[in-house]
Amino acid sequence: MKQNFNEFVDNLQEEIIKKEIKDHNKKIVDLFHNPYHFGKLPEDETTIVKEQKGGPKGDFLRLHLKIENDLITKAYYETDGCGVMIATGSQLILLIEGKSIEFAEKLKHKELNDALMGVPYDETYCIDLAIDTLRSLIEKHKQK
Repeated sequence: MKQNFNEFVDNLQEEIIKKEIKDHNKKIVDLFHNPYHFGKLPEDETTIVKEQKGGPKGDFLRLHLKIENDLITKAYYETDGCGVMIATGSQLILLIEGKSIEFAEKLKHKELNDALMGVPYDETYCIDLAIDTLRSLIEKHKQK
């Protein structure tokens, strides 16, 4: 009986992932299920943090960056948003970590969308929130 149940759960999970990929794409689904640097930087790290809310549901995105000599040496994020918001946060971190502030500042909505292999139109607010939060954080860093 237990093996039948475990088999049922495995099959159900497989069906759910197939549906998610159909509705979004493999890249978004992978980053949602395996987020990159989700959470906060360790307490002992000197960071700059910025949080913003946006989108139709008022999701928040909080970015934590460690910046040394205008280089983003570590980056993490938090969100209460949907799977696409989690994937967007992960992809943003993958794009900017190890890069200069200048690179991050010039990052465009299209570049983030392309890296995600295309976000559904009704969820592009996730990209807007990510880019807007990043730019606001960079502005905060420059004013220090």
